[in-house]
Amino acid sequence: MTDLLLSFRPEFPILERSTYLVSNSLGAMPGAVADRLAEYVDLWAEFGVRAWTKGWWEMPVEVGNELAPLMGARPGEVVMVPNVTIAQATILSALAYPPDRNRIVMTELDFPSVRYVFDGLAARLGAEIVVVPSDDGITIDEERLLAAIDERTALVAISHVLFRSAYIMHAQRICDHAHRFGALVSLDAFHAVGVVPVDVKACGVDFLTGGVLKWLCGGPGGCFLYASPEMTARYSPSLTGWQAHARPFGFEPEMEYADTAFRWLGGTPAIPALYAATEGPRILRRAGIDAVRAKSVRQTTRLIELADARGFAVHAPREAGRRGGTVAFDVPHGYEVAQYLLSRDIVVDYRPGAGIRVAPHFYTRDDELETAVGAIDEALTSGQWRQFSGSRNVVT
Repeated sequence: MTDLLLSFRPEFPILERSTYLVSNSLGAMPGAVADRLAEYVDLWAEFGVRAWTKGWWEMPVEVGNELAPLMGARPGEVVMVPNVTIAQATILSALAYPPDRNRIVMTELDFPSVRYVFDGLAARLGAEIVVVPSDDGITIDEERLLAAIDERTALVAISHVLFRSAYIMHAQRICDHAHRFGALVSLDAFHAVGVVPVDVKACGVDFLTGGVLKWLCGGPGGCFLYASPEMTARYSPSLTGWQAHARPFGFEPEMEYADTAFRWLGGTPAIPALYAATEGPRILRRAGIDAVRAKSVRQTTRLIELADARGFAVHAPREAGRRGGTVAFDVPHGYEVAQYLLSRDIVVDYRPGAGIRVAPHFYTRDDELETAVGAIDEALTSGQWRQFSGSRNVVT
């Protein structure tokens, strides 16, 4: 079978020298990013402060427009912010939490950085966090999650795809249930957009956040916040800044929010990150998310087969329809084995409680999966993992 998606490999320089299986952490950089960053440098050098009139000010929305088709959003509904922690905190700050509707429902397996900001702000805002536990560390029982949502729930703030196990939550079902109780839904889709089809209109989500860092191959500092038109018309965040003002260059002391998605922005945007953020999503749009998803399912299924053949514990959903783009499996001396793979330029990562995470993407060759698992065999049978004992201060 001819894999047409492999035609995109030349657009990612690192693939020429590495077996790159860590797009769940940081996607490979498109070569065209260097030209975009050079464009930023040249514009700043030539125009100085006048570069703001050359499109810089509008970039948080213009780059959002590049991403909107990948999540089923319309132009003008997605804005770019520095990170998802800020995006989720902005959403949190827009709502009121009266005593009779002050609960925020989350799960035990949501990304910790989001939990940190919610835990830190909730009490100060008068909100109460309700955390739905996981029985197996891989999935969330959705019946239990739905049961936690009631008339007291203001917001359901959960992951679309769980970062540790790649378990896909049923977004539309959760949104429908929450809306029946008058609650809003905010999805952290960092591990979804770019590898799993996402449609904000079909699922009816109120807010959705994520970033280009991982599956979208856009680098750090480029995260997105989608708010439905109804939410933009109804809410104004208290975590805000001058870009959200209707007349930002009027420098008025009182806040008057823009009546567009600009109202979800904050202070001065991180312009270099926005230049870097566009090329990856453009390639994903050319590749087609349905083709990317089909390949991801096939390759993650193969990884599970390889792990099962060796008796490794798999920390990923077995059902393809509930599995995102990552397979984690626990091997003996997993951290050290991961370091061995990295020394061989087989780029993976390791997470406590999950094991070695392997994340093929649309540019991954099938034989690279065999190479990675074969290197795990080699590390274990040869004992070469031992050379990395005691190296847990190494950041990967």
